[in-house]
Amino acid sequence: MPSSSTNTGTNSTSLWPPGTVRLEETGASAGQDIILQPRPTDDPNDPLNWPLWRKYLNLGLVCFWVAMVAEFINASTPTWGPMNEELGFSYGVLNDSYAAGCAALGLGSVLLIPFALKFGRRPLYIFSTVVQFGMSIWFAKMQTVLDLMLINILQCFFASLAESIVQMTIADVFFVHQRGRMNTLYVWVWLLATYLGPLIAGYVAKGQGWRWIWWWNVIIFGISILFVVFGYEETKYSSPAPTLMASNTPEIEIRRPSGSALAKAFSSEKTGMAEGEKSKVRETHDLAGFSSIPAIESATAYNITTVTINPNIPKKTYWERLAVFTTTPPSSETTDSFFCHMYQPLILLATIPAIAYAALVYGILVGLGDVMSTTMSTYLPEPPYNFTTDQVGLMHLPRMIGVTIGALITGPLSDWWIVYISRRRGGIYDPEVRLWCVIPFLLFVPAGALLFGIGLNNQLSWPVIAVGLALYNIGVTPINSLIITYLTDSYKEIIGDALVGVTLIRNAFSTAFIFALTPWIGRIGLKYVLVTILLIACAILGLFGVFIRHGKAFRERTAPRYQYYALRQYKGRSLI
Repeated sequence: MPSSSTNTGTNSTSLWPPGTVRLEETGASAGQDIILQPRPTDDPNDPLNWPLWRKYLNLGLVCFWVAMVAEFINASTPTWGPMNEELGFSYGVLNDSYAAGCAALGLGSVLLIPFALKFGRRPLYIFSTVVQFGMSIWFAKMQTVLDLMLINILQCFFASLAESIVQMTIADVFFVHQRGRMNTLYVWVWLLATYLGPLIAGYVAKGQGWRWIWWWNVIIFGISILFVVFGYEETKYSSPAPTLMASNTPEIEIRRPSGSALAKAFSSEKTGMAEGEKSKVRETHDLAGFSSIPAIESATAYNITTVTINPNIPKKTYWERLAVFTTTPPSSETTDSFFCHMYQPLILLATIPAIAYAALVYGILVGLGDVMSTTMSTYLPEPPYNFTTDQVGLMHLPRMIGVTIGALITGPLSDWWIVYISRRRGGIYDPEVRLWCVIPFLLFVPAGALLFGIGLNNQLSWPVIAVGLALYNIGVTPINSLIITYLTDSYKEIIGDALVGVTLIRNAFSTAFIFALTPWIGRIGLKYVLVTILLIACAILGLFGVFIRHGKAFRERTAPRYQYYALRQYKGRSLI
């Protein structure tokens, strides 16, 4: 619901916190007249105006790229046994190489996302694919521990883009009421490939030798380069003028609050923000960061549930759409936009609760999942299981089943739920509404992790371990996709910086856990290691109730900070 200070009447122009939008006109028929948020321009080249087939084709290419990157990161785990025998790499070294890769995953986004913000998404997708191709050749010829470490570090450094740039692409192309399904699709593809890669790799290692895993990667990444270069279109959009409707639509008066009104609206803000930041917020009349300000309220009167394309704007040709770089100038608020994106994520992480919480949730769940992967690869080849490489790979099948079940439920459910609840609240959507969908899946995480940990520690039959893996992933997939969608909906204008912070913390968890895993298990045993991590996870997940109840208040209190950093982004879509 809108805050008490917000008038939800049809003609209201009150400020709403970032992320709160009118999603449906009051009195609209069920499922009809959904207001498009963010509001598209009248430009046929605006990615929000692309036909659905073009959007899905673009996202399909991105998902294929994500799948290959995730496979590369994880395909080596079933080969640890053969590498130990052929090259003499100890399991401790192999474990450390995985941890080094996790550290590179966290660092990569910090240094690479500023390029995506400045030059577009397309050059980063292309360059990352070429790097994965080269790393595959190197891995296939690997001989030394130095090779192993450098390959993991460099490959994961550029693979880190898959954990941040995809949500930016989704936000570029899809509307609020579609993002739940799209982000769920992304999480499903990422996790499915994470588990399918080791499964296939196990069979390849057994039938053709472990080096052939990487020769197959060489072949597939070589084909992927062609797909990305000639198929993926840039989704970053910069509008030439702040138009919302075509020239033949009724003229609309866009009213923006004055600088003094904005200062008064947030006079109760006590975030300790620097005075320089406050003055920028008070003085600006361009509320580019507040896409949720309901300056236009009547969908019926102004037809903002549909898009009218301006026929006077020429469509780009195929070759124009495949330009490698799409450069945008920095905003007028700052002259150091490029370099500030390397440290802004840390500031946002420390000062905006939703970003910090999303990082903790994503980090602890992925970190626990990585610990489960590495312990499987270490323990299952040993007595009493004595699994071969293909059998270790098959243990990822229940994880794939769990991921698929969770994704099939969550994506459609969350998008339907937000429209349903928004309709009951006068058409107003608050991002916290999505978080209610997390509740049915919370118990799957501890149930699955405990079953896995106890089963592996007590050397129970492998089906017990398999059921634990399936249950855990039924819970993880919805939680991860919903928290990322919540973050995108709440802070779209700074989502690139926000996701860099999330990725940094996510991989810090994995790095710390895996580097410490061998001595940690040696000191207290596998069961208590997993129980300790699980207790941390349960404590973090328990805070979902806090954000369901107080998340909107957090967004209200951090609105000036969000506005300040939104204005420091590169000039993109002209928002009202």
